Amino acid sequence: MGLGVSIGAFHNTCALLSLGRIAVDMNPTSARELHRESIIVDAHCDTLMSVLAGTRDIGKRNAEGHIDLPRLKQGGVTAQTFAIFHYWRQLRHRSTAETLRSVDAFYRMLEDNTDTLIHATVASDIERAKQDDKIACILSIEGAEPLAGDPGVLRMFHRLGVRMISLTWNYRNMIADGIGITRGQRGLSKVGVDLVKEMNRLGILVDIAHLAPPGADEVLHITDAPIVASHVAAGALCDHRRNLTDAQLEDIARTGGVACITLVPTFLSSDGSASLEQFIDHMEYFIHIAGIDHVGLGSDYDGYGGVTIGMEDASCWPAVTDVLLTRGYSAEDIQKILGKNLLRVFREVAG
Repeated sequence: MGLGVSIGAFHNTCALLSLGRIAVDMNPTSARELHRESIIVDAHCDTLMSVLAGTRDIGKRNAEGHIDLPRLKQGGVTAQTFAIFHYWRQLRHRSTAETLRSVDAFYRMLEDNTDTLIHATVASDIERAKQDDKIACILSIEGAEPLAGDPGVLRMFHRLGVRMISLTWNYRNMIADGIGITRGQRGLSKVGVDLVKEMNRLGILVDIAHLAPPGADEVLHITDAPIVASHVAAGALCDHRRNLTDAQLEDIARTGGVACITLVPTFLSSDGSASLEQFIDHMEYFIHIAGIDHVGLGSDYDGYGGVTIGMEDASCWPAVTDVLLTRGYSAEDIQKILGKNLLRVFREVAG
């Protein structure tokens, strides 16, 4: 379907699909079998904050939060991106040191769970995790304050295994303005342009989630590599400042990148009361605008309050496969959404 589909046409098509009135390629594979065979990649969670704080033993099932290893295994997750995040404005000059502490927590998490976890720095690590029935862990940084605008620091984080960086959180830094800047939003600084180019060269995925529109648009037009939006939703369906416009979705597709739908309830529904079905609605809207090859998963588990009904924690991912089959998607397309699209981008960018 073309990139310029109207919202009305989108809703009509979704309704017909759900009623079974469109001829679709229904794969006879059961949802459970398809999910078990698929590579499933989640582009964003904030669980590492709890690991660093010592409030989450990720190796055991926890009563609180969204993610631990038993629930990731139950959900069939192949690769989980763990974001390093701190409230950067409170840290001031300590952001690099605190980020290094989070990198240490990430490595200690791996060392404590060698029977289950491997560190993914290239695409073959994710494929190996699938083959060995393990979980690949991708390390990312949410907000580039720790780089201090220095390409040398960026290169060191790459050596430490960081493979994705979102350029801002909600506020202004040396690189660009975040989405929380409400007046006079600016695009990339010269430092920001140079760092994006160096990320392209090194093989670090550039993440435009949280960037103010001028910066996001600039990244999308200067990048030499596919771009990721790690945890977003459709602005046309829910008018939240963190959600993407149709033009941004089209530009992400033009770079060969992937937009990853989040489970944050306030991004999915204007009243903050969200469900699995609404999550899939946003996914289908992304597909209609950007195409099936440019959509992925980006939960933001352990990074939000409230509940998206039906997706209460990481054990619930099989429900997505079930609904997509019910709505008439082929096994091939479902596998692209669940992880193959992100795996492709990870291979193209990181190797």
